[in-house]
Amino acid sequence: MAVDRTRTLRGALAGAAAAAVWAAQQPLDQRVFDVEYDDVELLGRFVTNGRAAYPIGLAMHLANGAMFGALYANAARGLPVPGVLRGPLAGIAEHFATWPGTAALSRLHPAGDELPQLWGSGRAFAQATWRHVLFGAVLGELERRLNPPDSEPQPIDPAAAASNGHGSAEYVVSLN
Repeated sequence: MAVDRTRTLRGALAGAAAAAVWAAQQPLDQRVFDVEYDDVELLGRFVTNGRAAYPIGLAMHLANGAMFGALYANAARGLPVPGVLRGPLAGIAEHFATWPGTAALSRLHPAGDELPQLWGSGRAFAQATWRHVLFGAVLGELERRLNPPDSEPQPIDPAAAASNGHGSAEYVVSLN
């Protein structure tokens, strides 16, 4: 599959924006699900403890969203599902692929003993599911708007093209 740089960049932009929406709504979902888990803080505290953890974590979170969005933009159109479901399904797929890693989080993370227990918590799983569905929905819609279907290259009608790449004189004459 050929990678289109413009499509990839637009997908990265959509992914970063979706990650920003995720981060902005976390205080609300923490209240709704009664789980004090913050993805931005988790990422930032991998690198440092203290006041710099949140901005570093936010940068990492946005970069992760951008990378996922870039990949999504190049792969989504090939998924055999309706366009409106592609983003949320991609988000859920990522969630199910990464959730088992929370079992080792308390042992591997430098601040693991200070983080809420995620593995085995139904509320934490529901919260993470919500976040991934939201991320995927925002990503899918933004990417669809930034990379509309008509921006995809259209196949050339073989009757309209000659083997030399300049077109077929017979085809042009036949149009009259």
